[in-house]
Amino acid sequence: MDYHSTTESSASNRPFADRQEAGVELASKLHKYRGRHDVVVLALPRGGVPVAFEIAEALDAPLDIFVVRKLGMPGHPEFAIGAIASGGVRVLSDDAIRWYGITDAAVEAVARQELAELERREREYRQGQPLTDLRDRIVILVDDGLATGSTMRAAVQAVRAHHPARVVVAVPVGAPGTCDEFADITDETVCARTPEPFSAVGLWYRNFSQTTDDEVRALLQNHAQRTRTGERH
Repeated sequence: MDYHSTTESSASNRPFADRQEAGVELASKLHKYRGRHDVVVLALPRGGVPVAFEIAEALDAPLDIFVVRKLGMPGHPEFAIGAIASGGVRVLSDDAIRWYGITDAAVEAVARQELAELERREREYRQGQPLTDLRDRIVILVDDGLATGSTMRAAVQAVRAHHPARVVVAVPVGAPGTCDEFADITDETVCARTPEPFSAVGLWYRNFSQTTDDEVRALLQNHAQRTRTGERH
């Protein structure tokens, strides 16, 4: 299991301008995958899509989405107690659930709500298109950052069910401890920056405005169109 990060002081202390710049920098760490016919770039929407777009363009690789939804603690939705992913995969933080005394019924209520949003996004972004075949492919899973890692952990578990040859997690910035943990569940983890102290993903972007559904669709369509016409880099 490979894990590496790049934390040059000149770069690591400066936030990314936006997700596009983050994607360009992250793509430079993945150049060994450029031009291979067995590589697929999978973005976690919505914030991971602008980052993954730049990677897919640079690597001349297909771009697709993989929908994962965080399960937030009842009353404190920003605190993750788990996640669900396409294909019915659910990852729960049993320690957090026990510690805070969250009932099974409360977990199920949150899961039902997030499942509805997961299915909406699948319909919205896929427009009836199936997920790219991942069997025997090198799958590069991309998000705009790793904090607790619960969402990406669910994605890795769900992608494994599709029998890829290799699973690579790639993010522009991540909490050092979380990036270390991913070395145990991926074939390679690339965290372009692992600043200390970390605090939150959004602090490492000057523009961390929410990516919209329209932007996600536009980026996916743009990449697909350029693929068909051979206009990629």
